[in-house]
Amino acid sequence: MSIGKRIVECVPNFSEGRHPEIISQITSEIEKVKGVKLLDVDPGEATNRTVVTFVGEPEAVVEAAFQAVKKAGQLIDMRQHHGAHPRMGATDVLPLIPVSGITLEECARLARQLAQRIADQLQIPCYCYEAAAFTEERRNLAVCREGEYEALPEKLSTPGKGADYGNRPFDDSIARTGCTVVGARDFLIAVNFNLNTTSTRRANAIAFDVREKGRPRREGNPIIGKPMKDADGNTIMIPGTLKCTKAIGWYIDEYGIAQVSMNITNINVTPLHIAFDEVCRCADNRGIRVTGTEIVGLIPKRTLIEAGKYFLEKQHRSTGIPEKDIIDIAIHSLGLSDLRPFNPREKVIEYLLEDNDPKARLVDLTTSGFAEETSRESPAPGGGTISAYMGALGAALGTMVANLSAHKAGWDDRWKEFSDSADEGQQLMTQLLTLVDEDTEAFNRIMAAFGMPKATDEEKALRSAAIQEATLYATEVPLRTMKTACQVFALCRRMAENGNPNSVSDAGVGALAARAAVLGAGLNVKINAASLKDRHRAEALVAEANLLIQQANKAEKEITDIVESKIS
Repeated sequence: MSIGKRIVECVPNFSEGRHPEIISQITSEIEKVKGVKLLDVDPGEATNRTVVTFVGEPEAVVEAAFQAVKKAGQLIDMRQHHGAHPRMGATDVLPLIPVSGITLEECARLARQLAQRIADQLQIPCYCYEAAAFTEERRNLAVCREGEYEALPEKLSTPGKGADYGNRPFDDSIARTGCTVVGARDFLIAVNFNLNTTSTRRANAIAFDVREKGRPRREGNPIIGKPMKDADGNTIMIPGTLKCTKAIGWYIDEYGIAQVSMNITNINVTPLHIAFDEVCRCADNRGIRVTGTEIVGLIPKRTLIEAGKYFLEKQHRSTGIPEKDIIDIAIHSLGLSDLRPFNPREKVIEYLLEDNDPKARLVDLTTSGFAEETSRESPAPGGGTISAYMGALGAALGTMVANLSAHKAGWDDRWKEFSDSADEGQQLMTQLLTLVDEDTEAFNRIMAAFGMPKATDEEKALRSAAIQEATLYATEVPLRTMKTACQVFALCRRMAENGNPNSVSDAGVGALAARAAVLGAGLNVKINAASLKDRHRAEALVAEANLLIQQANKAEKEITDIVESKIS
């Protein structure tokens, strides 16, 4: 999986939980789509409903969702459906959920496009809910599904109650498939906080302290008094401290402890680490300690990254450290291994996709393996790839000096200054590591274009156009390497001037590596630009590269002069 990939989760609910052969046919349609990974299939006999979870890049997820809806509409006859769970369609509800690299608003647009496609091509009317809703009241799934399948004949013919896409009077086709509710919502985290008590009552008390709904206001005794009502007869509630959370307390025989079981319905409003700290605070007020955290299901990587950085900042430690180290801090701080060892590779969505990606990356090789791969007779990886890697090493050295400075004795009041620089360095290093593989991919595109057929005039024209397109891309990639590597100089300069004096030489070497990256990538820009037929574009790219080379030479000289003066 490439760094920064856009990932969407989809959790469709199908109105079939009793016939495995039907469920299997539906999920096989999902697995056929390239770029999608099926994570979970959870059938329920009593509910006669199956909840499926799959993830992937947005376009692939949308296609897999459409194919699953199509197959479910062919196999499930809603006229024969009965179950304990509310429902109104063969595919009852179909949410798209942003995981990384994509916003909720973008998922909402995709959901509306998907709903329209389902209505137009499959003749299944669709309602839109949550972030994709067209009206405020339809954000609520229960409003869209009101009356369930049995109410569809009346709803579809009543103004204001019909489907958002494909609305028409109830007919034999709708009688079979029902309607589908398509939407976009934030990621929901199910989590249990472990307590050093066996008391369900005390666990419930903590849950009521924190959950958004809170607890009933009571007359007299706050525990056993009669719940108070407002003028309309509704129970008056004392809100809890955490927005977008639902929670209860329970006792788990398997572990011999009580837990606060919580659903966080919007991790942008209440991140996991904030919920953990607040449960700890409320538990402590009641003489109880939170011993750890149990994640139920899967989580986005950013949940652990945000938690790790949060706890590092509380310690006044630099957050500009490798991703793995940040996640280790989160695991220890949240007590995720309290009940059993926590393996991020089994619980983090992005890692599950990464482990499923058969394409090997150069940046995953060992240093000796990378050198050996470069030395082979194949032309890639070549100079452009090595240039990007040298830039990454330059950023890594600048980051190292920042982290050493943030942790230097006597400099405690400057930790944030250096932490911010280390964060900047980590971002530059990540971008340049991405360019390591992208440069090789650019060369492979050129080779693929040269391998296209050229038997006819049409094939020759297509081949020529593909070669030019691939060559332009192979010119632009090293130019991006140059631009990114040039940003490393500012980091190295700050570290040479103000960083830990014992590491000033490392800042100097970082600047040398960055200059090598810029000059090396510049050579690749020039050699590829020479093959472009669009000479105006080629000359503009070379001119930009030459300007970056001048800036790199100047910056490297200034930084090495600073380093030499500090050393002498």
